[in-house]
Formats: sequence, C-alpha cells, structure tokens
Amino acid sequence: MDNSLLDRAHGLVRESFLAGSGPGGQNANKVATEVQLRVNVVALGLSPEVFARLKELAGSKLTGSGDLLITARVHRTQDANRTAARAKLDEMLTAAHQQPKKRAKTRLNRAGKTQRLKAKKARGDIKSKRGKVSGADW
Repeated sequence: MDNSLLDRAHGLVRESFLAGSGPGGQNANKVATEVQLRVNVVALGLSPEVFARLKELAGSKLTGSGDLLITARVHRTQDANRTAARAKLDEMLTAAHQQPKKRAKTRLNRAGKTQRLKAKKARGDIKSKRGKVSGADW
C-alpha cells in the first residue's frame, strides 16, 4: 500500500468534536475532547477486494452511504484524540490492503481415514445403545 492513499484518506476526513459520555468530573462532560472522523470510503476508489476486506473489518462503523466512522476518546486532549483516530484509520486501511494467507489443503492418508471411520463407528455404537428399552423383559 502506498502513502498516497493514506494522504487522500486524510484529505477526505471530516472531523467533529463531541463532549465525552459517562460520569462527570474534571471537565469530562464540559469539554469536547472526543473526536469523530468521517471518511467517505467510496471516494477513495479502492479495488473491490480491498473494499470488501475493509467492509468486513469496519463492521458497523461503515454506514450505508459509504462513510467510515472512527471515534477516539481515550485521551484528555483533542489533539491526542485526533492523532489516535487518524492512527486507527491508517491501521484499518493497511489491514484491508493485506491479503489473507491462502489456506493449504491437507490430505488425510489411508491409515488416518480408517482410524477416523473406526472412531465414528464406535461412537455410533455407543449412541445406538442409548435408546428406549424394547421388550418387557424387566
């Protein structure tokens, strides 16, 4: 992934600052330090595979209109939260660009196959003995 995509993403960012939620104390509900970034992912022009991976990573953070919402409220200052939110955006975009490893198919040898079938047969025998008791012998 190249830095030009990250630069374009940072250029499309719209920021808004919110007052923190939760209990008060020491300016928690009075100062708007929580930052919310909104980036239109469709405008970035990502390839379909990368967009699908980003959609999977983002989950509910991706709106129906293609906006990615990222919030940061960990720090006490706007600047630190802004930096943290942009770092989250960078991390999400780089993770979406990494292709997952191909799964190597494993093959079972003949001995393993017969062992598995024997175990299935034994388990089936155990389960078949669990049913209702038939006959009035008791």
